Amino acid sequence: MRQWLISAGSTTLDHLRLNDAATPSPGRGEVAVRVRACSLNYRDQIIPLGLYMGKAVEQDTVPLSDGAGEIVAVGEGVTALGVGDRVAGIFFQDWMDGPPNPGMGMALGAPPAPGMLQDVVVLPEHGVVKLAGTLDFTQAACLPCAGVTAWNALMEGPRPVKAGDTVLVLGTGGVSLLALQIAKAAGAIVIATSSSDEKLERVKAMGADHVINYRTTPEWGAEAARLAGGGVDKVVEVGGAGTLKQSIAAVGFAGEIALIGVLTREGDTNPHGLMFKGASIRGIFVGSKGMAQRLNAFIDAHAIKPVVDRTFPMEALKEAFAYQSSAGLFGKVAITL
Repeated sequence: MRQWLISAGSTTLDHLRLNDAATPSPGRGEVAVRVRACSLNYRDQIIPLGLYMGKAVEQDTVPLSDGAGEIVAVGEGVTALGVGDRVAGIFFQDWMDGPPNPGMGMALGAPPAPGMLQDVVVLPEHGVVKLAGTLDFTQAACLPCAGVTAWNALMEGPRPVKAGDTVLVLGTGGVSLLALQIAKAAGAIVIATSSSDEKLERVKAMGADHVINYRTTPEWGAEAARLAGGGVDKVVEVGGAGTLKQSIAAVGFAGEIALIGVLTREGDTNPHGLMFKGASIRGIFVGSKGMAQRLNAFIDAHAIKPVVDRTFPMEALKEAFAYQSSAGLFGKVAITL
């Protein structure tokens, strides 16, 4: 079978190689999944660059956490799933539900966990979820990391988004567009930012109630607060240190900043602005199997379709990474197998 590998010690995308390997068989309690589609996340870029968790991978590693396909074989003792079931891997293989905990287990796509970018992957029975029935494989492959992250940010934790709340989403990447779709389906008012007026028109067509060009409005946090009538209820903060100051300006009294991003590494991270509004920051690191299941049910109930910007064949992984890093990105980049 075909599989992509990140070479041990990799610090560049040039160390990615397409490999031929024996097709694995499931052991006890495992399922073999014929992968039909994968999607890319920012994390997938930094692992082959040697930047994930501050170091290069120490062994050859199959990349990508996000993939969907159908089960082609089951091991002894598997009872809840069968051949032909459409499934996706869950990001943390042992985080079943509840709050984050030390026992969340391996995260797919980084050692020692397997990655999804191979024709067949073997995972524990508990490490997969059935797909939303309304999605095809490519759409479903967009959810294990970005979709669950957006769901966790909006609908989990102490104050899930409800109808009439105001949500601020930053940019037009996969997490932000899925957050826009989920928030609108929940009845929220959504404010979206981008540096591109053309992209802002596209998010308006998706249902965004207000848009802000952050290049022409550098104090976009204050503008978001004004549009929300004094402050937003939830900020889906994917930027990181470089945008946190503006997100703190945007959040309202008793609001929440769902802190996801590491896209920008430098900036003002002084949290004192939260104190005056009784607002909070909640760290988001993807989510659990239970969150994935609740997300899939919500997607089916509300006919949400993840935005797939472009798809690439398996052989064109490096071209897919290049496009994901480009200014033209709008939504998710997928790989079809």
